[in-house]
Amino acid sequence: MKILKIVGLVILVLILLLLLIAAFVKKDINVTKEVIINKSRQEVFAYVKLLKNQDNFSKWASMDPNMKKTYTGTDGTVGFISAWVGNKDVGEGNQEILKIDEGNRIDYALRFIKPFKVNSESFITFADASSNQTKVEWGFKSRMPYPMNLMLLFVSADDMCGKDFEIGLANLKNLMEK
Repeated sequence: MKILKIVGLVILVLILLLLLIAAFVKKDINVTKEVIINKSRQEVFAYVKLLKNQDNFSKWASMDPNMKKTYTGTDGTVGFISAWVGNKDVGEGNQEILKIDEGNRIDYALRFIKPFKVNSESFITFADASSNQTKVEWGFKSRMPYPMNLMLLFVSADDMCGKDFEIGLANLKNLMEK
């Protein structure tokens, strides 16, 4: 009986220590990746502005070929929503166009429902790299709530979604340059 009390006390102390550590771990997640595409900014922007086109280059769309998608509103305009329900790899959620700075930037709200609820922000920016080249930057911002932020000690934000952005941008480059 005494050993059980000691084991229980050790487990309690470990849990309290982890919760204390989590109080000091960062909560913000910021990931940004970029690529140069050999097309004009207007061509690249016109393609990416249509949220449905993300299915053609986003890594997440390829992770579940049977994903169910629904759309609300007019694609390429503020308020357009793309919602999905997929397998365990893509979960459930939606993405909404929040703001469009024509030719320069698109801001999105990302709302994940499953496997866990998280609201995030995403953006794609466009800038001239030269007369016929466009620098495309894809970024993501979110917050990990306490005590889930403890995971950030073991997995970097870049590991969580940075590689997926790189794959998506490489896919976009290949699509646009064909």
